[in-house]
Amino acid sequence: MVTKTAVITGASSGIGAAIARRFGAEGWNLALAARRQKELELVAAQSGSHVLPIVADMTRRGDVERLLAEAVRTFGNIDVWINNAGRGVGKKVLDLTEPEFDEIVAVNLKSVFYGMQVAVPYFQLRGEGHLINISSFLGRVPLVTFRSVYNAAKAAVNVLTANLRMDLRLSHPRIRVSLVLPGTVKTDFGRNALGGTPPIPPGGRSPMVPQTPEEVAGMVWELVENPKAELYTNPASPEMVRRYYQDVGAFEDEMFRGLSGRPSS
Repeated sequence: MVTKTAVITGASSGIGAAIARRFGAEGWNLALAARRQKELELVAAQSGSHVLPIVADMTRRGDVERLLAEAVRTFGNIDVWINNAGRGVGKKVLDLTEPEFDEIVAVNLKSVFYGMQVAVPYFQLRGEGHLINISSFLGRVPLVTFRSVYNAAKAAVNVLTANLRMDLRLSHPRIRVSLVLPGTVKTDFGRNALGGTPPIPPGGRSPMVPQTPEEVAGMVWELVENPKAELYTNPASPEMVRRYYQDVGAFEDEMFRGLSGRPSS
């Protein structure tokens, strides 16, 4: 039996680390990338005996190309590439500075763009492969407005993923392209967000039950076993998306009442 290989970016914590541990437990070879060396090496040590930790910045195309080259040189092949690197923000649209905007777009969107342009040509040469982009439910529904440009970047990830999938559908049917949209997940994402995370207003409530990174990782594993175009990890998400697009105004009014604790005008 040939051991399969996965590349996982943003693997030093949170969802990426949980995915690494899950795939490692299944016996896969892993090439793990992140900017923080100490944290990355700790996750690598927890993810099995066939793990290559690579300190890299996914906002730099050269680093992404190096990640591909080192993974292939070490393991001989890549079966799954997971674009997971990302960072949050804790500022509303009108409070953002231009450097903050550029940073969040680079980490959440450009890193995925580079990953797609590096991984997919390799899959085309190989004739098969599975690209998975980790997005966010907030890229579909503006439930948390202080995530602002993070939400916008994730919305762009959603569109790029769908367009790539359609481009490959006829020419390379054995290359799978999937989008994963987590909801609220119990990680240090909020604490590490650029600008921090504002407190929830009095009377505010979250309409979602938070998931653990391990729950999301398990669903990503199932997605590899049974590929599909999109995966909402939180059971509440599909219905919320449907209601949002069915009547945006009514949904926003409902969310205003729920999150602020005040009646709508």
